[in-house]
Amino acid sequence: MTVTDLRTVLVTGAAGFVGAAVTEALLRRGERVVGLDNLNAYYDPALKRARLSRLQCMPAPDQGGGFRFRQLDLEDGSAMAELFESERPRAVIHLAAQAGVRYSIENPSAYIHSNLVGFGNILEGCRHHGVEHLVYASSSSVYGGNRRMPFSEQHPVNHPVSLYAATKKANELMAHTYSHLYGLPATGLRFFTVYGPWGRPDMAPMLFAKAILAGEPIRVFNHGRMERDFTYIDDIVEGVIRCLDKPATPDPSFDPLDPNPATAAAPHRLFNIGNSQPTPLLRFIEVLEDALGVKAIPQFEPMQPGDVAATAADTSALEAWVGFAPHTPLEVGIGHFARWYRDYYGV
Repeated sequence: MTVTDLRTVLVTGAAGFVGAAVTEALLRRGERVVGLDNLNAYYDPALKRARLSRLQCMPAPDQGGGFRFRQLDLEDGSAMAELFESERPRAVIHLAAQAGVRYSIENPSAYIHSNLVGFGNILEGCRHHGVEHLVYASSSSVYGGNRRMPFSEQHPVNHPVSLYAATKKANELMAHTYSHLYGLPATGLRFFTVYGPWGRPDMAPMLFAKAILAGEPIRVFNHGRMERDFTYIDDIVEGVIRCLDKPATPDPSFDPLDPNPATAAAPHRLFNIGNSQPTPLLRFIEVLEDALGVKAIPQFEPMQPGDVAATAADTSALEAWVGFAPHTPLEVGIGHFARWYRDYYGV
């Protein structure tokens, strides 16, 4: 690959948990990556800067790849237009978003600005600059009040139970529209409870580890009657990059009289990306206790608004599309996470 052949990949949310891991994998295979993040204070920006520091310290390969960081807000339309104009990415992996189900109840405007206005700016940038493929993060939250397990992309997702979920469903609709109107190949990935080293402090593995090691109670919602399809970060990265390398195409068998929600007559596809092994929350806590070598003090509480009792992914469509489905056992992934946590925080 020569410098002139080398493409630029724009990764939004590059200082985030998944974004930093995806960026690292792209850099290791010699890509030129422009990373975007606004480094907001939804959780400790020091962790985001530490992830960035690792990326910025990676050696640039001889053929001209490497990493450049841009601190921008997605919802700043003029700044985003300038970014696309100056960087000319050929592919975009859009992982930036205002995350968190419960926080969407406290601060809905953050989700409207970042997840709706911001995603609109991404779509406009892709449209006007000939982006060859947009891969974007959706969420298992779109399944909302559905009780039919495992969740399949062919199930309807018309009953979100949080604003966060509603914005992710809106992103899928927006992306499909741009695929239909402008021929933009776009692939949406519905992530299922991602965990692992360098994870988000607002999610259960980090919250639980911090409390357990401090000898403090952990908040266990719905009195422990929860199941999650915990998916290890390395599997997520593998799935994202495999999908990036296979741009979405129209489904030749798409029937408008009996439409498949996962595909389209336009170049737009939707895939679950989960471990397909839902784990009871109490079992997850046991595995984490074993990995940390410390017993938890559970504090049982009611279900929280916007939450769902269980998630489970049917990943057969992803496996058929790119020949891969997440597979890391929880005990292995939590072991890696626990070692990282102790090392990073010095506990």
